[in-house]
Amino acid sequence: MTAAVLGATGYAGSTLARLLAEHPDVRTLHLASSSRSGAPVAEAVPELSPRGLAAVPGGALISVDAAAAADSDVVFSALPHLESARTLGPFLGRRTVVVDLSADFRIADPARFAAAYGQPPARPDLLGGAVYGLPERYRDRLRSADLIASPGCFPTAVLLPLLPVLAAGLVRGPIVACAVTGLSGAGRKADAAWTFCDRSETAAAYNPGTSHRHVPEMVQEMEAVRTGASIWFTPHTAPMKRGIAATVTAPAAAGAGADAVRDALQAAYADAPFVRLLADRLPATGAVWGSNRCDIAWRVDGGAILLFSALDNLVKGAAGQAVQAMNLRMGLPEARGLPVHGTP
Repeated sequence: MTAAVLGATGYAGSTLARLLAEHPDVRTLHLASSSRSGAPVAEAVPELSPRGLAAVPGGALISVDAAAAADSDVVFSALPHLESARTLGPFLGRRTVVVDLSADFRIADPARFAAAYGQPPARPDLLGGAVYGLPERYRDRLRSADLIASPGCFPTAVLLPLLPVLAAGLVRGPIVACAVTGLSGAGRKADAAWTFCDRSETAAAYNPGTSHRHVPEMVQEMEAVRTGASIWFTPHTAPMKRGIAATVTAPAAAGAGADAVRDALQAAYADAPFVRLLADRLPATGAVWGSNRCDIAWRVDGGAILLFSALDNLVKGAAGQAVQAMNLRMGLPEARGLPVHGTP
C-alpha cells in the first residue's frame, strides 16, 4: 500500500509519518510540505528511524502537486482548517482514499460550519458524502468510505464516553463538559502566546460555553442519538506537551444508576480495541501517552452522571485515529500498526 501525508512537518503530520513508516502494510510513504518541499526528511521529521526513512522515496519532502502525481492508495491531510479542502481537490474523485484531519468535512451543515469557522466551507458539495471518522461509532460506514473526516481531539474525548450513555436514555437535561489539553493541541506555529515561557507553570480556560469551534461537531454527533441534545464545553490548557483529560457531567434520568452506565459503556465498547473501561480508578493522560487508546471511567453521584476520559491528542485524538480509520477502509485489522500501550 502507498500512502501520502500532506502537512507532514506539523505535530499531527509528523505523528502520522511515524505511525505510517512503521505500519506493516505501508510500503511507500510520500511526505509533502507546502513550505519545505525538497528538505531532507531526516531533518524535517528527525524522529524517523532508518527503516522509516527507507519507505520515503528520495528521502526528501515533496510538494503537494508531486504528492498528487504519485497517485497513492491513501492520502492523509494534516493541513490547517479551510486550507485542507482547497488543497485536496486533485486527490478527490479518484481511486485514492482521503482521510482529512482538519475540520473541513466534519460538519455536514454548511451554515453550522460557517458559524464555527467564520466562513463557508470550501467544498460544501462534499459534506454530505464524508464519513465522520470515529471508528467506534461508524465502523461499518468507514469500510466503504472514500472521504473520511477524522474527528477533533476534544470531540473524541467527550463523545466516546458520552454517546453510549446518551443513546441509552440515561441522561436528562443539560450536559456540561470540561477538558484539559496539552499545548501540542494548538499545532506547531510561531505564536508568542503559545511559547514555553508563556505557557509553562500556568493553566487557563479558553473559549468557554458554546464558543469553542468543536462544539458544533459535538452537537452534530449528539443529535444523531438524541434529538435536541446540547452541551456547554470549556477547554483548559495545561503545561504539558500532549494529552487530554475530559470530564462530562449531566443529570441522570430516573433510575439511571452506576450499573446502567456501566452496562451501556460495556455494550458499546465490547469489541473496541482502543477503549479501556476503568471501574476502579479515574483516567490519567500519563497512562495513554503515545497510545491510540482512550480510557473511560464513570460515577453516579447525587443524581448526576459523571464521565471521565483520557487520550493522547496527537494519537487517538488525531493521527492514530486516522490510521485506525484507514485500516477499516482498507480491509485490515482495526488495530494494525497502532500502539495500544502507553509510553511511560
